[in-house]
Order: sequence, then C-alpha cells, then structure tokens
Amino acid sequence: MGTTRDKILMCPPDYFTVDYVINPWMVGHESSLDIALAKQQWGELRDTIAEYADVVEVEAVEGLPDMVFTANAGAVYGDKAIASHFMPQERRPEEVHFKTWFRDNGFELLALDEKIGFEGAGDCLRDRSGPWLWAGYGFRTEIEAHAEIGKFFDLEVVSIKLVDPRFYHIDTCFCPLTDGFLMYHPPAFDYDSRIAIESRIPPHKRVIVDTQDAGNFACNAVNVSDTVFLNKASDPLKAGLRLAGFKVIEVNLSEFLKAGGSAKCLTLKLTEPVVEG
Repeated sequence: MGTTRDKILMCPPDYFTVDYVINPWMVGHESSLDIALAKQQWGELRDTIAEYADVVEVEAVEGLPDMVFTANAGAVYGDKAIASHFMPQERRPEEVHFKTWFRDNGFELLALDEKIGFEGAGDCLRDRSGPWLWAGYGFRTEIEAHAEIGKFFDLEVVSIKLVDPRFYHIDTCFCPLTDGFLMYHPPAFDYDSRIAIESRIPPHKRVIVDTQDAGNFACNAVNVSDTVFLNKASDPLKAGLRLAGFKVIEVNLSEFLKAGGSAKCLTLKLTEPVVEG
C-alpha cells in the first residue's frame, strides 16, 4: 500500500426513509424505521471509516431516500465512471444528481444505453488481486451492461449470476478483499458462477460466509487496506478474517438493514487505480 489514502463517497441520511418496497428486506419496515438512530449509525460509520480513509460527501436530495446508498451511484475505475441506470422506477431520479457529481469531480462518464439496467458498484467490483472486474446480473443489473463496462474500463469482466432475491446486488453477498481474498456467500450464486469464482480464487483465499452471517449483511463490508468494516459478524467469521490478516470493526447499521443495505451500500470507493500493462 502506498501512502495515498483511499477516497470514499458517502451521502448523509437527511431524507432516508423506508416508504416503498424494492427488495425483500424492506417488507414490513415502512413504519418501523428510527430516523434519529439511522442518522447516529451513519455518523458512526462515517467517523470510523474517516480514521482510515478520506470521506467525501454528496449532498442529500429531498424525496430521494435511497440516495444514502452511494454504492449505487455508479462504478469507478481510474478517472472513468459509469453512472447507474436503476431498474426500480423509485430510484431513477437519483441518476441526474450522481451524474452531476461525477462530472463536477472530474470523472469521464460513459453514456450507457438508458434501456440497460446497471446499478453501479452494487454489481461491479474490482478484484483486489487479479486484473478483472466481477459483475453481477440476475436482478438489478442486466448482463447487456457487462460488455459495455469491459470496453469502457478496458478490463476483463467476469459475469456472475445472482439467484436469491434477498441478495439482489453482488455487494450484498460478495466482497473482494485486499491481496486477492474474497469473502462471499456461495448459495447466492448459480452453479456456473460458483465455478467461475472457485476457478479464480484459490481455496486458501476464500472466506466463506454462512446463512446467518449473510443475513446480517456481513459481506456488505467496506475494506480499506487490512481493515474490514461491517454491520455484524459471528465469532467464526471474525476468526476466519483475522486468520486471513484482517482487522474487523463492527458498526451497528440495523436501521439501514431495514432498507436492504449495510456498510458497503452506504459507500463508494472513488480511488480505483488503473491496472498497468
């Protein structure tokens, strides 16, 4: 690791609510959200991450409750970005605000066909060792986006298919970690995708997440160097991560789980150095 700190984009939960249902986690939570607690939890996550990386904030917009989940702003590689085209109508008004933010901050934007569903770093993750991108499809990102991503970023794209509606973006069940480790929940993916993952990540680099940990969004983690920030992890999972050389920091994000998101969903890593060669 160089001395440059990672840069991470977050959006304050000023207008966060759960007042529509666009994933299974949101069902029944429309009235149970504690907004004051959500703001406190978000602040704690921001402050904790800020000890390890530089946190940049995009302004929240009234009427856009899910803008807080900046992982879905787009995908970033070097000075290029692909802004999201949301599948749920409810999130589409966010697109113009995130596109403006990317442009204002010097990113070259891909004009992705509006007809193609693509939900940013929720479904597009750099491997932390190999020169490829993991790209999800099945629920909210369409496989048609993958060729466009590969061409624009000039990177190989490994397509992996989600099969469980609770894990509707790959970042809810799949987290590439420093030095080529991977923390993931295999049942979220179809057979061919699991083979694709296993053929690229050797057994000693795989940290397998069980059903309960996956349900607590353990895979929806933020990784900065050797530190992993997540909502909650069981003792065996923490031990597995420690064995792989990682320090685990838990931040209670209960209110965001009600919207189907956790630590990773609330962040977008802006520093993704280009692979040379």
